[in-house]
Amino acid sequence: MTTVINGRLILPDTNGDFKICAGKTLTFDEKILSVGDSIDGEIFDAQNCYVAPGFVNVHIHGCAGADTMDDDDSALTTMREFLPTSGVTTFLPTTMTMSREKISAALTRIRQQQKISHGAKVIGAHLEGPFISKKFKGAQDARHVVPADFALVEEFSDVIKIVTVAPEEISFDFIDRCREKNIVVSIGHSAASYEVASAAIERGAKHVTHLFNAQSPFHHRKPGVVGAALDSDAIVELIADNVHVHPVAQRFAKKIKPRSQIVLITDSIRACGLGDGLSELGGQAVYVHGNLATLADGTIVGSIATLNSVLKNFCANTDLDVAAGVELVTKNPAVELNIFDRVGSLEVGKSADITIFDDDFNIRQTFIDGAEEFDRHGSTGRHG
Repeated sequence: MTTVINGRLILPDTNGDFKICAGKTLTFDEKILSVGDSIDGEIFDAQNCYVAPGFVNVHIHGCAGADTMDDDDSALTTMREFLPTSGVTTFLPTTMTMSREKISAALTRIRQQQKISHGAKVIGAHLEGPFISKKFKGAQDARHVVPADFALVEEFSDVIKIVTVAPEEISFDFIDRCREKNIVVSIGHSAASYEVASAAIERGAKHVTHLFNAQSPFHHRKPGVVGAALDSDAIVELIADNVHVHPVAQRFAKKIKPRSQIVLITDSIRACGLGDGLSELGGQAVYVHGNLATLADGTIVGSIATLNSVLKNFCANTDLDVAAGVELVTKNPAVELNIFDRVGSLEVGKSADITIFDDDFNIRQTFIDGAEEFDRHGSTGRHG
């Protein structure tokens, strides 16, 4: 049993809105036992850092040299071990548009990883492609773009939590069948008109993959996917790395959408955490310089950002307070994935998934199910 003291706890108020609460303690073992003023067991001094729920990343391809599509069981292990350094305690490994055989193999590996308790939790997969538009394929491989086939989804309905589709390329019955399996249908890599995208959202595709990126843009006579996303109750992903989405566009999204409808993601690739140099994505060479990762032709590919960094950017760019910003990487994705009864907030009875970070959003400690998975400074802060 451990009690956190001297932390700025980020807790839900009576309305469920996250607020910063100083002077309270948090006691936990595998689950959160109490929030208040009691002190039991080992003491952990948070040294005035923020104490938040563990972060949830619903769109991540890779990091630390590993990728979800790698034909290697150790790849997801590498990702699970790296992600707590960025505050992530739960994630959806995200596939790419590749052959049916490679996608099935990746989903099989993810299924196996759902049973492992060490490191960040794999709770399922985000199937990004192959049911997309070639026109807005981004860094996806057009050779493997295919019509929507529910058979693939059905075979892995216990694994797939989000599926990205181009609604102009599918029958809307596909949306219905996914919803029956409690799978979130997301609009992305799409050339859909405003009218088609809006109809898909109305039908139940109430999620939009990386808003503004790889989709028909907003135009005052052709609002496109972006217009449909902002003119609806769909939940939108944002890659707030200041490369994929300009700070002004981030502010627009924040002003238009209720914060409950925004989820921050990284869409990171294997180059995340490795620094500048040559990397790879889906068999294609990737060139990394600073915060930018591109193909040889200059096409921007998935980011190299971490979730704590995009949270920092979004709060700075939009003047959103830290507690409210934390909702975008904890509560919002947990609610959408129907796991908010277990994770996503610091409440008694939930898993002790805890992220402690400083004023500059540097992660100091990360706990998963009460076990310390990352400590930036060794054992500093603990005493009996």
